[in-house]
Amino acid sequence: MSTAQGARARARQEVTAAIKEAARGQLAAEGAAKLSLRAVARELGMVSSAVYRYFPSRDDLLTALIIDAYDALGEAAEQALGAASAAPPLERWTAVCEAVRDWGLAHPHEYALIYGSPVPGYSAPDTTVRAAARVGMVLIGIVREAHEDSGLAVPPLPAGLRPEGERMAADFAPGLPPEAAAALVAAWAQLFGLVGFEVFGQFTRVVEDRAPFFRHAAARLAHGVGLSRP
Repeated sequence: MSTAQGARARARQEVTAAIKEAARGQLAAEGAAKLSLRAVARELGMVSSAVYRYFPSRDDLLTALIIDAYDALGEAAEQALGAASAAPPLERWTAVCEAVRDWGLAHPHEYALIYGSPVPGYSAPDTTVRAAARVGMVLIGIVREAHEDSGLAVPPLPAGLRPEGERMAADFAPGLPPEAAAALVAAWAQLFGLVGFEVFGQFTRVVEDRAPFFRHAAARLAHGVGLSRP
């Protein structure tokens, strides 16, 4: 790459980052439903047509912000796992769950973008899937290692649910028993429900000492996927 091409690439990266940062500020002030490329352009002192060269539509900008948020959350989970790599499975699971909570509390508007109310008129494309799966893949990895090492204490599935558990295992958790795959989906949903309740204020006057409460709840989720007995 020539010096001129490198300078243009850096300039494009800088403008793209500035557009995203302005858009995040708009998310915090107005919410995702009111995100506007024209408003972002005004804030940056750019003409609207210049912003459209970077993001052809509002949905393209939303998708970029969603992927960034999922990736940042996934990176937090992966770093927590790496820091606890020598710990027993239950402690690794809890560390990852606490990292998810910490990230959500530190980035409430970005958390709302990916786990809050759907944005009217927007449908997330398949390009968001890889980033969205990062936390789930970390949790699956912990459970898979425990299964291969010492087994899992997961109760059997009802007969009517077993085909669905088998499909889940085949689709995203190969090598795990259907019981564990179904339990992981439930735990994944409950984890983000717990964090969402705290981020969005649903625990006000309900749960006061929230960090120990969350740690206990995360451990119960670990029991549910068979990492250890209660």
